[in-house]
Amino acid sequence: MQPLLDVSNLTVKFALRDTALTAVNDVSFTLGKGERLGLVGESGAGKSVTGFSILNLVSKPGFIAGGSVLFEGKDLTKADAETLRDIRGNRISMIFQDPMMTLNPVLTVGTQMIETILAHKKVTRKEAEAIALDKLRKVYIPSPERRLAQYPHEFSGGMRQRIVIAIALLTSPSLIIADEPTTALDVTIQAEIMDLLLELCQSEDMGLILITHDLGVVSQVTQKIAVMYAGGIVEMGDTAKVVGEPLHPYTRGLLGALPQCADKADCGLADVAAPRVRRRLNQIPGSMPSLSDVPRGCPFNNRCELCETVCTTTRPLLEKKSDGRMAACHMVA
Repeated sequence: MQPLLDVSNLTVKFALRDTALTAVNDVSFTLGKGERLGLVGESGAGKSVTGFSILNLVSKPGFIAGGSVLFEGKDLTKADAETLRDIRGNRISMIFQDPMMTLNPVLTVGTQMIETILAHKKVTRKEAEAIALDKLRKVYIPSPERRLAQYPHEFSGGMRQRIVIAIALLTSPSLIIADEPTTALDVTIQAEIMDLLLELCQSEDMGLILITHDLGVVSQVTQKIAVMYAGGIVEMGDTAKVVGEPLHPYTRGLLGALPQCADKADCGLADVAAPRVRRRLNQIPGSMPSLSDVPRGCPFNNRCELCETVCTTTRPLLEKKSDGRMAACHMVA
């Protein structure tokens, strides 16, 4: 059966005067209809660039240097402008990081929602307004008729994020790409937004790519996880396995840095309720390398406690390991 989305050997570069820096390096994954995938990693790992590349939205000097992005059988890296316009915001919707930057501050919420519907569907303005009201109800916006006439600044941060999700749902897309959808929201609102996304994906049978740095958040929503580092995927597999028994040292480091894991010597999210022993929060030494200074061999070698000579000379391939998961590490069997 053909997957909804098939990303194969995707490579994205940013051109400089006399060279090009690789931001996404040979990334591959598939997503089935109604399936939910998390892209996880620190800032600079290449998560957002991967998300933008799926929609062929990488701005110059960035460009897709290789690979393919097949959505419902169409390669979006080679699609013309008309095809992309039909797919963007229609078959694939994107939820951006900051709802205050996404929403136009001088237009009412109703105007922005109705114009989006009219741009993609052949309906009357009255029918478009009915669709907008229905989507606001789906994201639990109270008094939606009154809210359509309000401006973004009249909403709280959590309400604005719900509005952005409602706009993403307007055309009943097959796939939503959510880029850090809970940025700048408090913990309680984050949980509400995540629960809402999960509920909508299940009720609408939509695929979801959730881009985040927080393995704790993604473990509650997704079925698969791809952990990214320095532009490449270093571990990929079922969510329960990845967060329960991480293979790659970087994945283990991300899990160990979670506050809920600070009381445990060896943290998998599956057993954070185990007896607590107080200790300092774990920290991965060093920082994500810049695109112009990625270490030779394994990009993680200068931060890895398992580093051996082979790690500094040969880049590990993302390969299937003994339990069926994928990992790019010389030290993992």
